[in-house]
Amino acid sequence: MNLESPKVSVAKSAQELFDLLTDMKNFEKLMPENIAKFEVIGEDSFLFGLKGMPEIQLKVKEKAAPGKIVFGAATDKVPFTLITNIDSVSENSSALKFDFEGSFNPMMAMMVKGPIGKFIETLANNMSKL
Repeated sequence: MNLESPKVSVAKSAQELFDLLTDMKNFEKLMPENIAKFEVIGEDSFLFGLKGMPEIQLKVKEKAAPGKIVFGAATDKVPFTLITNIDSVSENSSALKFDFEGSFNPMMAMMVKGPIGKFIETLANNMSKL
């Protein structure tokens, strides 16, 4: 299952945005309002829980400054990646898009497609809060 967030413009350079998104504590500002739990686990990992959903731990799997950060599930129980794509637009402006790639059975994919789509859209739309 592959989902994409809308591409959003951010009034920060690509490197500045990359630096902000590799600091795990900044993700708390991007979370939806229905967040039930947020905890930084280490310098490259955080845990979050949304009301009515299981807690998920994301861990940085790959970094390619300043254009890409790949997060993955910390456990193999729910195999997925969340790819952050950052494009430089100008010296003080960049564009960001999240790509979600998950390996789910058809029943699970049907159940999580809506909430995950909304979640990555919220992350993208909250970029202005950084």
